[in-house]
Amino acid sequence: MFHREHPPRALSAHRTGPYPLPQRAWGYEQNRPRGGSANNSPLLELASLSPYEWKSPPSTSAAVPPHMPTMTNGRKRQNTEYSPQVPKRQCFDSSSFALINPSWSLPRPPSHYLHQAVAESSRASFAGFSQSVPNQFFWVQPRVQPQPQPQAPSVPEGSNKLQAYAKDKLSIQMVELFEACQQQVSDLERKERCRVQLQRDIQHIFAARLYLTGSSMNGLGCRSSDADLCLVINEHKKPDPISVLTCLKTFFRSLAYVEGVLLIRAKVPILRFKERGSNLEFDLNVNNTVGIRNTFLLRSYAYADLRVRPMILAVKKWARHHKINNASKGTLSSYTLVLMVLHYLQTRKEPVLPSLQRDYPECFDPFMDIDRVPQGPKCIPPYISRNQSSLGDLLLGFFKYYATEFSWDKQVISVREARALPKGKFHEWRKKFISVEEPFERNNVARAVHEKIKFDAIKAQLAESSRILHAKKDLNSILPVRDVINKELSGT
Repeated sequence: MFHREHPPRALSAHRTGPYPLPQRAWGYEQNRPRGGSANNSPLLELASLSPYEWKSPPSTSAAVPPHMPTMTNGRKRQNTEYSPQVPKRQCFDSSSFALINPSWSLPRPPSHYLHQAVAESSRASFAGFSQSVPNQFFWVQPRVQPQPQPQAPSVPEGSNKLQAYAKDKLSIQMVELFEACQQQVSDLERKERCRVQLQRDIQHIFAARLYLTGSSMNGLGCRSSDADLCLVINEHKKPDPISVLTCLKTFFRSLAYVEGVLLIRAKVPILRFKERGSNLEFDLNVNNTVGIRNTFLLRSYAYADLRVRPMILAVKKWARHHKINNASKGTLSSYTLVLMVLHYLQTRKEPVLPSLQRDYPECFDPFMDIDRVPQGPKCIPPYISRNQSSLGDLLLGFFKYYATEFSWDKQVISVREARALPKGKFHEWRKKFISVEEPFERNNVARAVHEKIKFDAIKAQLAESSRILHAKKDLNSILPVRDVINKELSGT
């Protein structure tokens, strides 16, 4: 570990400013699992890959690992022990994918983070995480019996804790919206069943693993959210995504449970299809592994504080209602909106969130083997913020920040650094209307906003919503809450 003001060693040699590029090329070879798991040919010997197993959570209430340390506003106790009590797991139980090194361990927080924290708050924070996370990933070595874990005390339901931040009308409306629209366990199970079946069928063609990514996995999805899939193909030579997706397009048309298969030749090509007989849509890409990395980064932020998920859902619904949430039409992608909310929460006088990448660089190493990515954040202790603002106050502050405080022409939104960075003379940010740094690749995720008329429309909507919301303190004044809920529940 290093002091929070210093960059990771892997990047320091060529760091010339706040936007250093990774030293190694972002190719597939950096993500290919080591050892004998990769095949030289896409043709698969089925015996080498077992099905990707997913286990349902127990029906009991969430449990807390005993003696779980906390970090308060960036101050953390040393993580001396951890008990992985998680309600739902995805496993690779294959000898060819037993890649975890038992001796590999996650870092301890630096000594200058030592700080007293309230034990009850720690339990409450972890309760919100474990109760709400329906499908925690982890990798296991085959045929190794896990050691029994000590019984942990039960904790109150996470949703009850959220009510502590909902004492005013605006906050109560946000909680109502969140509880009605958030992705349910049943929604995730449905997506997972389809993913498992696709995994098994694709194994007849490619030596590959299929990952569920995006909002379905990071905890920020709605009931109506589509499912993103990343197919990681194990070849020594980087495969051509278009060729792979073209092959899959033909193959998928022979599958009884798939319909409406469409190949979209975008910057990141995707194969779009639906589960037959339903409105569940999937977008499948090939080896876009940064999506797996940012899925688990955003997941860690989503459950770091109970207010994060309701905040993000409200902002996404607001942007969708006002037609500024569509990157294909030159406005903001959902990923950009999420990073904007996280940045705002990181930059309060009393931060609601820390920079997890800065405080735990080893857990979010951009060069970590892709099979270890889900394991990385597992030992990060709960974060307890001193900021006790209500949900309504935070939403008011969000609109005020981007309407009157943030300098669009001079600053870059950086969740990685938990601050606004100066644009400077770097090519990535020059002449860009909105600059939002991708936490791993460090490019601009808001590059879709390339027309001044669209940029002006986004700024105007932020300013107008800020003015109205501050005057009325009613979410309905900027978003028809009941209509949005009814639409979400109807699946339209």
